[in-house]
This record gives sequence, structure tokens and C-alpha cells, in this order.
Amino acid sequence: MIFLLNTSEFGNELKKLGFDFYSGVPCSFLKSLINYAINECNYIAAANEGDAVAIASGAYVGGKKSVVLMQNSGLTNAVSPLTSLTYPFQIPVLGFVSLRGEPGLTDEPQHELMGQITTQLLDLMQIKWEYLSSDVNEAKLQLETANEWIEKERPFFFVVKKDTFDKVNLKREERFVHHNKKKIDKTSSDEVPSRMEALDVINRCKDEKTVQLATTGKTGREMYELEDCSNNLYMVGSMGCVSSLGLGVALAREDLNVVVIDGDGSLLMRMGSLATNGFYHPANMLHILLDNQTHDSTGGQRTVSHNVNFVDIAAACGYEKSIYIHSLEELEKEIQEWKKTKALTFLHLKIAKGSKQNLGRPKVTPREVKTRLQRFINEKG
Repeated sequence: MIFLLNTSEFGNELKKLGFDFYSGVPCSFLKSLINYAINECNYIAAANEGDAVAIASGAYVGGKKSVVLMQNSGLTNAVSPLTSLTYPFQIPVLGFVSLRGEPGLTDEPQHELMGQITTQLLDLMQIKWEYLSSDVNEAKLQLETANEWIEKERPFFFVVKKDTFDKVNLKREERFVHHNKKKIDKTSSDEVPSRMEALDVINRCKDEKTVQLATTGKTGREMYELEDCSNNLYMVGSMGCVSSLGLGVALAREDLNVVVIDGDGSLLMRMGSLATNGFYHPANMLHILLDNQTHDSTGGQRTVSHNVNFVDIAAACGYEKSIYIHSLEELEKEIQEWKKTKALTFLHLKIAKGSKQNLGRPKVTPREVKTRLQRFINEKG
């Protein structure tokens, strides 16, 4: 006889511990916990597992204890943010990863290798983990252990075997339908300012309730040199995850202005995030793309952004406003307009290749950056 874990009782225990923000990608082994999260908590359906980790990380920075849910095949997609976002910034997320392809059980061929190496991957990433018990009392004790690691700013993952959770039916899900209301395409020649000039405009437009998140590489480094302050976060890895991080912060703290500064190479890497952003549609998020058609931080290799109409894509994904920016004057005007009207907005500005000469690196550690940003956010509460 198979004894199944009471999903609702387990989920309620998670809520008692403060875990009420979830992000993930479905797996049949986790469907009941996912259904519970959708029914009873705040669940964000991510385009991929790496984005889910970044969304949950942003929510944690914004003050929410967060959970990520994924199939073990997707754990490989999450390796980048788990090693270069949550690890250096010491952002603790509670994870549930299924054990598809468990040795000794029949499963689809694509799960065979992942079934053998799932726990080894977690070990390699220095993530504490346990197999989740199907006994509810034992599982509650496991949750207490997991919560202790979270409070130490360390992630903790449960590995979930087949037939662990009992059935939870999915209630009717909300279907957000957001249409683009304003789209402005390129209508004149580009001014093509330097990245530093564009960042200076963005920075001058901030107010006391603005959080600025700069993508990895020279964008964050130039922002740091321009002005290092407690409401800035400089990504140091997890390329492509900055807007997902911003989404988590924006959803956790709707009273703040969240400005996401992206690059073309970064956005191209995880363009599915645009669909998630558009679906959940936080009005307090401004997504600015500084596009120089170049991987500037790695030697100036060309990206494929010259072939992509980002304004059309963002508009089609549900950004309320998607605007091509031709100049620094237009950039400032649209930022100020967003601050007044508040709507999920995408701004696309072409910038010059290259960066500031003798560009340094932040002297503040990622953990310090996260901690002081959390303090800034808490003070605004």
C-alpha cells in the first residue's frame, strides 16, 4: 500500500513558515503541489526553470520567502542562476525538484541520465537537499530543517520521488489578457549615445522609491562607477535573468519603482522572460534595453540583435507600452512619463559599442549589494 503526503496539509505548513510565493515550471510528479500553490498562494509560471529561480530570488530581495518548483531535467536550465546569482548574492530559495528517471524505475529515455545525477548536481552546487518524505509528520520536521538553512541565507532543495503527493485539483486559473496600448517604432535616425551617457540619464531620473537592477557585465560595472548607491543591484552572472529578477521584486513590492537595465546579448539569451513579464504585467516595472549589437564584456563579438525587432516582440508579449528610443532626450521623457502613468513599459535604445576606458569592478561584494538593497527596500515599507 502506498501512503501519499497530504499536499494541502504540507502546503499549509509551508505557509505557516512564511513561504507563500512560488515560481516554477510544471512536472507531473509535482502537479499537486503546483496546483496547491496556484489555488492558495502567489504562483508565477515561468518560461523556464532558470527564470523561475531568478523570479523567486527577486521576490526574496523584495521581502518574500520563495519556493521554486521544477522537473529535474530543468535543474540543468537553472544551474546558471543557482551558481552565479543565488550563490554569490547568498539568496536562499527553497526548491522542489522531481526525480524523473529514478534508477530502478521505468521512465522515458530522456530522463535516464538526469535520474542518475540529480542529487550529484545538487551536491556539486553546494546545495543542501533531502528526499521528501511521504509521511506528513516527518515532512514537517524536514521543513523545519529546510527553514533553518533558508534563515542562514542558504538554499535548500527537496528531491521528490514519484507518488509522493496526494491529489489536489486545480481550481480555475486566472487568465490575464494584456494588450499593448502604445507601440512606437523607429521613425528617425539614432543618436547612438554611449552606455555611460544612457546610464547617466536613467540614474538622474531615479527617486527615493526607485530600485535599479543592471544586467551583468559592463552595464553593471559602469552603473557602479557612475554612482554606487544602496538602491542599485549589479548582476555578476546569470546572464539573461535580470528582468526575471526585476519581475520578482516588482511583484513583491508594488509600491516601488523597479527599473531593469538590460543588454541585447542578455535579453536574447532568455527572451521567454518577455512573455512572463507581459503576462503578469507589473505596472511598477520599467524594462530598458541598451542595445549595441555586441557582447561588449567578452571582446566585442557581434550579437544577432540587428535582426530582431524587440519593440514588436515586447508589444506582442503584453507590455502595455513598447517604444523605440532615438535619443537621450526621448529616453528621459519616456522614463518620466512612466513614473507618472505607471504601466509595464519597454524602451529600446541603440547605443555605441565600447565602454568607459579603464573600467573597474565593484568593490562591494554581491552579498553586500543584496543586503543593503534589502535594507533600502525594508525602509521604504
